[in-house]
Amino acid sequence: MKKNTINRWVLLTAASCLMALPAQAFGEVHKLGLSLAITGPTSDAGNPYAKGVEDYFNYVNDTKMLGEDRIDCTIRDDQYNNDVTKRNFEDFLDQGIVFYLNYSTGSTLSLKRDFEEEEMPTIPASFHAGNLEDSNYIFLPIASYSAQAIGLAEYIVKNHKGESAPKVAMFIHPSAFGRGPVEDVEKAVAAGLNMEIVEVVEHGKDLDNTAMLKRLKSKDVQYIISHTVQSPVATMLKDASGLGLVAGSFGEEGKFTFLGAHYTGGNDLVALAGPSSENFYWTTSYIVTSEPGKGAEMQLDLAKKYNRDEKTANSHNYANGMMVAQVATEVIRRAKEKGKEINKETLYEELQNMNGDNAFNPHTTVGPVTYSETDHAGVDTLQLYVVKDGSFKSVGEPFVPEYTAKIE
Repeated sequence: MKKNTINRWVLLTAASCLMALPAQAFGEVHKLGLSLAITGPTSDAGNPYAKGVEDYFNYVNDTKMLGEDRIDCTIRDDQYNNDVTKRNFEDFLDQGIVFYLNYSTGSTLSLKRDFEEEEMPTIPASFHAGNLEDSNYIFLPIASYSAQAIGLAEYIVKNHKGESAPKVAMFIHPSAFGRGPVEDVEKAVAAGLNMEIVEVVEHGKDLDNTAMLKRLKSKDVQYIISHTVQSPVATMLKDASGLGLVAGSFGEEGKFTFLGAHYTGGNDLVALAGPSSENFYWTTSYIVTSEPGKGAEMQLDLAKKYNRDEKTANSHNYANGMMVAQVATEVIRRAKEKGKEINKETLYEELQNMNGDNAFNPHTTVGPVTYSETDHAGVDTLQLYVVKDGSFKSVGEPFVPEYTAKIE
């Protein structure tokens, strides 16, 4: 009897102590949401992206990066369907999210008014420049698709050996995502960038590109800038290789030099296209694991910790997902450090203050992440890479395209 009495006192005392502790002693749970295409169109990018987000937030919680606080990010597959994305976002609001991660260009444009009404800080996987028009709450992770395509065009103009202006075709995804940068590249040409856009091709799905390549060859096109995902680019490179039309060096006369923006390249393209990907030029603001460095080491270690396969571990879209999770974590950390309540308003403030001495270096990008009231593109610098002996290697130093500012 005496032993039972003591046990009851121990339990009551423990319960009293727990009740007396402030709620913060147990840590808070910060709810976030991510809706993206884990399956369906563009899932080759969305699947590793989702794993990058999931692994980094697990790492934050497992290593107590935010002390006793935890991040609870619900990740849902929307299959690239805007209606499903909207339903997911509304459900996330009911769950009380303080930060939202979106995916496609179409759904970001479709939900832009919702983000405004809810005053929800949002980072999409889409780098479409139009996301930022008439928007206060959307933040691009890196330089826009337009800046990337213009950067590739500038490289062509600076390195073209012929006397006449280089003839260029654009090979784009048949969607708002694909069409986004075309007008801005045309504006750059109108503003003085000395090249000729001979044709803009919206590709089909898994079609033979032989006729298209022969047509472009007959028009003396020498450079093809792609803005789509890896699969159609890999198909085109294989078709061009079969026709003997892939340039062995940049600007080789009588051949095509292929170039592409973020979602066209990376190690995933090399895996899909094999030897046909040699000499493919690609730009993005992310690091690649084929070049040693702190960011590559971080990415590979994270993937190993959470048992990801080699393909995922080396995907630049895994880095892409890591990076947006890093930014979300960093604004929560900064708000906590200042003693602020963690909510959508304080996280929005921290994003806007991420500049100057407060710039954030996640090491997964080739430049710092900076935002302000007037600049919602996270990483302004781009790196040009080229496939050599089956892996992407840097070409020159990170750069900022000159004509992006000239067409604003």
